[in-house]
Amino acid sequence: MLSHLVIFYTNPEVPNSTEALIAGIEKYLRPIPLAVSLHVGRMVPSERAVVDQSYQVGLNLVFADKAAEVAYQIHPLHLEFVDKSFKPNCLKAIVYDFA
Repeated sequence: MLSHLVIFYTNPEVPNSTEALIAGIEKYLRPIPLAVSLHVGRMVPSERAVVDQSYQVGLNLVFADKAAEVAYQIHPLHLEFVDKSFKPNCLKAIVYDFA
């Protein structure tokens, strides 16, 4: 299994950017059949100093293997998500892949 964790920093100057990003993930990424699971959500506030609270949206995708993740990256729906949802709503993203 390979976990593909993406931390999104939405643009505060774009109204409803967090909601638009999550809607884009549901529209473009959830239908891609390569992921074993997809979980998306907003950052959860915490009293603990060790918890990073600087981002707005987290996405966790699990793939059967690295080959599935590579195929996902070039899937037409993923490319459409990047253009139509990520670029207009986000300042940056950080990705963590681990197996």
